This record gives sequence, structure tokens and C-alpha cells, in this order.
Amino acid sequence: MENEQGWSNRIDGNVKAFVESRTSFYMATANGEGQPYIQHRGGPEGFLQVLDPRTLAFADYAGNRQYISTGNLTENDKVFLFLMDYQNRQRIKIWGTAKVIEDDRDLLDRLMPDGYRARPERAFVIRVEAWDANCPQHIPVMYPEAQVVEAIGVLQERIKGLEAELAAIRGDVPEG
Repeated sequence: MENEQGWSNRIDGNVKAFVESRTSFYMATANGEGQPYIQHRGGPEGFLQVLDPRTLAFADYAGNRQYISTGNLTENDKVFLFLMDYQNRQRIKIWGTAKVIEDDRDLLDRLMPDGYRARPERAFVIRVEAWDANCPQHIPVMYPEAQVVEAIGVLQERIKGLEAELAAIRGDVPEG
């Protein structure tokens, strides 16, 4: 694939920073008959890690107990990751092959973000075959809730100060 399209199969520093700053991504798999499935994966920044320029990994946390992705990968090791940064209107697509690693406590400990309370069940290790970063066209700008709440708080404090200043200029006496 990368030879046909000219896409890289190595994660460089900029892509590494992008990958490791994601708090969520979408992972697509297909079963042995080609039936596709996509699943959201989420965690704190750094939960998706670049182990080396050709390898990504993350701990699979206890969740809905459907195990569809895990089952698909036993029949077909092809995987596709879709990583979005809505705030900066960027996306990276990663094609690869995945292995599900069970019962490797050292690997799971390495993959668990500090202080994160999720319960890891297994690890997914992805060999990168190709990646592509494409244009921002049609990506809506969205911001993380915490950032919006903080910005609104600053504005609310500014409004409160301006209202008090206006009341003083008008000679209003605050109620209460």
C-alpha cells in the first residue's frame, strides 16, 4: 500500500506527538469474511503510545464486553486507526496489522497512563504499514469541554466586573 501511494510507514516526531496527544480514536477491523466493524477507543492523553517508528500500542480497558474487535483480529489482523484533532482540524489515518497480547502484565503496566483508573484487560500492538495525514477540508472545529468551560468562566468574570463598573458609573446601588 505505501509503495503505491507514497505514504510513509514510519512514525516521525510530529506524528508521534499527534498520536500520543489523542484522547480518542476510531479503530476499524474486519472479520475473516470481510465484515467491517469500527469502535471508538478513548483514554487520557498518552494512552495510545508510539513504541518505535513502526509500532503503536494501547491497553484495552474493560468495556462493553462485546469483544468484536478482538474476535475480528483472530481471523484477520488488518486494522485501521482514524485519529482526529477537531480543534486544529487535523486527521491522521493509520493502516497496519494488530496483535492482541493477553497476560503480559509488564506490557500493560507500561501502557497504562499514570493515575488512570480504568482496568486493562489486554494490549493491542499495531505494526504500522502506512499512514496519511490529509487536508482539513470539511472538518468542523470543536473544542474540549474543559477548555470551553474555562473560557466561559473568564468571560463571566469579566462581565461581572464590567457590570459592577457600570453600576458604579451610574450610581446604582447593588441589591441584596
